[in-house]
Amino acid sequence: MSEDRTAEHPPRAGSGLVLAVLAAGQFLMTLDSSVMNVSMATVAEDIGTSITGIQTAITLYTLVMASLMITGGKIGAIVGRRRVFALGLIIYGAGSLVTGLAPNLGVLLVGWSLLEGIGAALIMPAIVALVAANVPAERRTAAYGLIAAAGASAVAVGPLLGGAVTTYASWRLVFFGEVVVVAVIMLLLRRMADSPPEQARLDLLGAALSVAGLGMIVYGVLRSGEWGWIQPRPGSPAVLGLSPVVWLLLGGLLVLVLFRERLAARVRAGREPLFDPRLLDNGRLKGGLTMFFAQFAVQAGVFFAVPLFLSVVLELSALGTGARLLPLSVALIIAALGIPKFLPRASPRRVVRVGLVSMIIGILLLAAGMDPGVNAGVVALPMLLMGAGLGALASQLGAVTVSAVPESRSAEVGGLQNTASYLGASLGTALIGSILIGALTSSVIDDIENNPDVPAAVQEQATTDLAAGVPFLSDTQLREALGTAGVQGPTAEAVVSINTEARLDALQTAFAVTALLAVAALFGTRRLPTRSPAATPGAGPPEP
Repeated sequence: MSEDRTAEHPPRAGSGLVLAVLAAGQFLMTLDSSVMNVSMATVAEDIGTSITGIQTAITLYTLVMASLMITGGKIGAIVGRRRVFALGLIIYGAGSLVTGLAPNLGVLLVGWSLLEGIGAALIMPAIVALVAANVPAERRTAAYGLIAAAGASAVAVGPLLGGAVTTYASWRLVFFGEVVVVAVIMLLLRRMADSPPEQARLDLLGAALSVAGLGMIVYGVLRSGEWGWIQPRPGSPAVLGLSPVVWLLLGGLLVLVLFRERLAARVRAGREPLFDPRLLDNGRLKGGLTMFFAQFAVQAGVFFAVPLFLSVVLELSALGTGARLLPLSVALIIAALGIPKFLPRASPRRVVRVGLVSMIIGILLLAAGMDPGVNAGVVALPMLLMGAGLGALASQLGAVTVSAVPESRSAEVGGLQNTASYLGASLGTALIGSILIGALTSSVIDDIENNPDVPAAVQEQATTDLAAGVPFLSDTQLREALGTAGVQGPTAEAVVSINTEARLDALQTAFAVTALLAVAALFGTRRLPTRSPAATPGAGPPEP
């Protein structure tokens, strides 16, 4: 069958154009989150929600992708990757249109978090398989590097693009523009060779178990700041005296155990599983997936907290926020493209370790810089170090995972790779957001209760009203809210001062936890290979 496909597309003369189309698809899938992060404050005000509401939208978007990615990869294997790629584009384009028109958070969740998430879950696993079907074997490692660089470029370009459009026009134009890009990609799909569909059936029960297990875990982490991790917060629901979060986490883990047993049972019975669980016995693949998870968790945490610091604490415009992230963008692109070009035989393990150390130093500098009187210049060097680190990881991990298995398993690897990535992003956003709001709430309530400039009646009301979570507000927003509530004079200034200090403490805590995640990731690098896949071309995947 592969011989027929090669004959139909002789030397794959159009592989350059096809690769550009696939890279555009990868760019599009990654652009949304980086644009939304830098425009959080503006979007929240425009649709009448809070920063926590936007955090929910970001988390659910990545959660939908993570939970459906394996299923999307299997659907592509059954009906054909090009067809599923096209279907995903249609769903994604419809979601972009709905998001651009969204009048409130509910519609935003449907358009962005749900429809765009479903579309991305169909598109991204297909990209891996379509690269293999359209690019000659000797160029494939470079092709996967280019795809990774396209995603990295979206992370880099998104903040500046989103900031400029949001400041001078409307954040909605980004999503309308995505509809146009989707239409252009659709017109070019016929130039693309397809992978032949497999004779297989979708395991619906396995798909449901994977979605339920991942969904329960991420939703539990997302709600931990509001409900509490184990003991329920005042006014929050409780199940058998405990926070629902602990039950969601335990239930999600149990469902994932059942999912793993379901996969193994289908393999033993000779039936098609959602993915072959024996892939996870491959040490190199497992190491690559672990690093994808860690990279996206750390990246999501930083990209959630830094724009909040710039746009809410310092009250910069969306364009100003995006401009301050420019060092990260430049360093990321240079590292992602430059390392494979100038150091093609570098040890992936060493490159990833150096990248993680660079990220850790950058995050620690951010944490150390959260002092009263801080200005936007404090993020310049940390963003440069973060970008270099992220670019180093992006330059290696795609080739590591794909080279770990035969080409015939590339679609399954694509599903697992993207699941690990977006599960990491979802948990990273949920965890850091939860820690940020939890630390802010605790600090504000403690400081109000112990501040003699705040009357006892205000202290009592604040303790009751803020127990479920303090909103992350700028000084201007807080003064307006206090004025509306009738709190003025020295009392209002005392509350604003408390909030100013508490925000910096909360950000410092969030950055410290993010740095710990990056340090923990260093322990997973021992599974990465010491020799680049490019160093032994044609040798096939190594033994686990």
